[in-house]
Amino acid sequence: MSDHLTVVDHPLVQHKLTLMRDKATSTAGFRRLLHEITQLLGYEITRELPLTETTIETPMETMQSPILAGKKLALVSILRAGNGMLDGVLDLVPSARVGFVGLYRDEETLQPVQYYFKAPKELGDRMVIAVDPMLATGNSSVAAIDLLKEAGATNIRFLCLLATPEGVARMKEAHPDVPIVTASLDRELNEKGYIMPGLGDAGDRMFGTK
Repeated sequence: MSDHLTVVDHPLVQHKLTLMRDKATSTAGFRRLLHEITQLLGYEITRELPLTETTIETPMETMQSPILAGKKLALVSILRAGNGMLDGVLDLVPSARVGFVGLYRDEETLQPVQYYFKAPKELGDRMVIAVDPMLATGNSSVAAIDLLKEAGATNIRFLCLLATPEGVARMKEAHPDVPIVTASLDRELNEKGYIMPGLGDAGDRMFGTK
């Protein structure tokens, strides 16, 4: 793996991803699997959270023990599909602050259009994890990271379920300082900007919409 891209090949991640790709998987099943797989990916993406030491009393003695340091983590959901990944990471880090970036893709130009942005304060003092199941063209992801950097974020990670070579290249060109963690680097984008073989529209499958 490069420093820029980590594909998590853990057997449980790959097993759950296969079930999610299957078009026969129900909305409820898809949502549950996304929650579970995000927890496993979240474990990987939080590997470099800074630690300090604190003094505690075990039932046996006093000891110095590691504890998370600094400002709380910030999670930023790229709406709407990113919301399906939020709870999985929040289960791991319940004290994390949460923000939202609202972007939709213009179907003609495939370019992102912003409609909402709300981020936690003091982003410059926090590790920021942006979540979106699909890194397809990379345009929306780049736009979201642009907004986070404008808001002061300097330590950003991008967490997704599927990525494409095109999306990874676009992100690396625009934001080479933002590592990507994903469950799969899929083959390509089709002419409509969808990931192949992919799993369809993550938002539609998660929320039962068309």
